[in-house]
Amino acid sequence: MSETVASGGAGLEQGMLFGARTADEPIGFRGPTACRAAGITYRQLDYWARTGLVEPSVRPATGSGTQRLYSFRDILVLKVVKRLLDTGVSLQQIRTAVGHLRARGVEELAQVTLMSDGASVYECTSVDEIYDLLSGGQGVFGIAVGRVWREVEGSLAQLPSERAEASDLAEPPVMDELAARRRARRIG
Repeated sequence: MSETVASGGAGLEQGMLFGARTADEPIGFRGPTACRAAGITYRQLDYWARTGLVEPSVRPATGSGTQRLYSFRDILVLKVVKRLLDTGVSLQQIRTAVGHLRARGVEELAQVTLMSDGASVYECTSVDEIYDLLSGGQGVFGIAVGRVWREVEGSLAQLPSERAEASDLAEPPVMDELAARRRARRIG
């Protein structure tokens, strides 16, 4: 049977998505490009980054004037979040779903369908799981992550990307005490 999504976390090998690129050449997309590809506003992007819903994994903002860089996977998750919000799923359930998507390997994401009854979000990885969920009267709508993947890939093919510098990836940004408390509260 399908399971209710649970939280977790993992990164993405950018080279696996764009063939010619390698893991040594992390590619990112600036905020406006991520917004366009995901179909969200810059205000949403900024809010979701500041609250930890979807943070840029290539290069976070480290102060005034720095540009966040989002990976392909980040933008995929942004688009899924937008679709879940549009259907009325609560932000709490979306946070759980996002954590679960992050825990998935790259190859697994294309096989995932997120189903929701409006209150909970369920992960289905087979037709049988989708059928079981629907036959129980729970499923109201579904989001095939593989299809969203192809949409984002098509959008990004037409938009500019940027190579992250090694210094961007060397160390995570220094967190002040308040940021550390917020992060601990979200994780725990």
